[in-house]
Amino acid sequence: MHPDDLNGDAENGALHNARLQAEEQYDGPQASTPGSSDMSVWSTSSGARNGHVHLPVWLRESSTSFHWRWVPVRVRQAARALVAWSKGPDPPQIQKIPPFFPSIQEAPAKFIDKHLHKRRHKAVLLAFFYFCWLLTFALVLNHSAKAGDIRGYGKPQPIWCGASFWDVGNSCGLNGNQCRPFDNATLAFRCPANCKAVKVLNPHAVGEQEINYQSYVIGGPTTAEENSTIPETVYRGDSFICQAAIHSGLVGNDKGGCGVALLSGEQSNFISTTRHGIKSIGFDSSFPKSFTFVSGLSSHCVRDLRWPLLAVTCGFTTILSLCTTSPPVFFCSIFTMLFFHVGLVSDPPNHSNYASLTSMIIGRYLPAAFVAYVIYRFSFKLQQTGLTANIERTILWLGGAWVGALNNYTFDFIPIQRLTPHDLQVQAGAKVALVLVVLLLFSIAVGQVWYLRLEGRFLRYLAIYSTFVTFLLLCVAIPPLNLRIHHYFLALLLLPGTRPQTRPGLLYQGILVGLFINGVARWGFDSIMQTTATLRGGDGQLGSPLPNIAAPVLGASNITFSWSQPPQPYDGISVLVNDVERHRWYFGEGAPSHTFYRHDETEKEYFRFGYMSGSETADFTKAGVWENDGNWRHMKSGPSK
Repeated sequence: MHPDDLNGDAENGALHNARLQAEEQYDGPQASTPGSSDMSVWSTSSGARNGHVHLPVWLRESSTSFHWRWVPVRVRQAARALVAWSKGPDPPQIQKIPPFFPSIQEAPAKFIDKHLHKRRHKAVLLAFFYFCWLLTFALVLNHSAKAGDIRGYGKPQPIWCGASFWDVGNSCGLNGNQCRPFDNATLAFRCPANCKAVKVLNPHAVGEQEINYQSYVIGGPTTAEENSTIPETVYRGDSFICQAAIHSGLVGNDKGGCGVALLSGEQSNFISTTRHGIKSIGFDSSFPKSFTFVSGLSSHCVRDLRWPLLAVTCGFTTILSLCTTSPPVFFCSIFTMLFFHVGLVSDPPNHSNYASLTSMIIGRYLPAAFVAYVIYRFSFKLQQTGLTANIERTILWLGGAWVGALNNYTFDFIPIQRLTPHDLQVQAGAKVALVLVVLLLFSIAVGQVWYLRLEGRFLRYLAIYSTFVTFLLLCVAIPPLNLRIHHYFLALLLLPGTRPQTRPGLLYQGILVGLFINGVARWGFDSIMQTTATLRGGDGQLGSPLPNIAAPVLGASNITFSWSQPPQPYDGISVLVNDVERHRWYFGEGAPSHTFYRHDETEKEYFRFGYMSGSETADFTKAGVWENDGNWRHMKSGPSK
């Protein structure tokens, strides 16, 4: 036997022994993760490399070791692909903003670092900066707060944009006695800026008209001529005084102003005209209280200085944004300065004097500061850490914050006054505006989802927003209350999604922080869960039963109405004639009827009826019309207020 044959037999024997040993150690196929590259079977075929044969995809998907085998293969593949996509790339791509012209953007901060090495020196500079802003802001605000003087009438009284001489419905009492005097009296007043933007948000009846979502000015020039003078203007007593002053030309909308209103008693035939951007409402009957404006006065009236103060605060916030790279210094300073600017200057709550206004804003700032810390900790700090593009931050984040904080100017054109089902149904253009806003938010959300995925945070934030949605659904499910999304609450919901440090993210986060500031400074932390009564407001319709008024008995110059006994819990009826309460009847106080005599043969008269419970009044009917020719036009169905 040749030695080579002996060597070959030895090698074959060694391979055979090794294979037998491997088979003894192999316990069968092991379960492996479906879709993994190592799913295989053992083979003793000499053609299999290393004893393994890889399974095809369809066989791996159908493996009996997979406990989701009841799910179709295609669905499992799509689900795994979606999960893999949601996890993002590996490693994550953390978003950072590379500044354009970094030497220019970082120059102010480097200049301060170069000349002020120690932290205490920078703290002294920051304290001096705060002092300069506070001193300038306080001096201009104090000058603006001075009401001035009108010769012969004294110091004008500050009033808010919706102030009037008359209350809605029958709040002025029988014959309007609680709103006297009707004539021979004056009021020196001072109006703030931007009163033209104020609108009535609940239906108000003017004769047989229903006024809603518009200015509330009834009357105007006694002639329809555009160049009529101020003494020729007459307004119904329930008109908004400041809007009437703008309509007459006495006061400007941009800066406000002072004037003197002269009560002129009963007037009739109030003409509808459009002047200075306000269309007044016509009323073709009489009203016991009206007013005009005194012209030719010598006065020293300090106008509303919100625009100079805007320049002051905007300038200081810009300087701070360019010169600091510290996220806590930037956020705390900007938040505080914008909050007090909105609350005291650009969109202040209704107030009678600046002392009460300042007290109110300080009271709202303290809880807002706590929420601001949460915003800083979980949104702002995560986005701004390591950001050195100070100019871009100033333009995008700070500019966006000003846009949101000046919400009463920047977003006033959107025809959604309140995000409630009733307003969306009634207000013209509200549904279309809501659809456009939702589409815009959706497109922004898609972009933010993409950046969160790149950073590997998509699944975490998906869980956060799923919690938010669940919470909102639970709020909707509470039957006695209504969910109302205020814009401060909307900002809090959307802010977590602005975490990635991108240029669009800077803009979005700035706008949302500004919206939060405006909402809390102007309205406070109004509840997101409100009763129906709170939601409709003090002058809203109640949805109460309406009196069933039979056809009246017409006389030569009188008209007689009769009604049935009111249902529980009501015990009386109020009758409005030309929007003034002229009769009040209670059960047990005589016959359930009343005769009215015509006030003027040439005028129509408008009658509305509403149930009463003690001194509380329910909804009124729509107006029935006693025509000037003696005929009666019955009221339409539905309530009024």
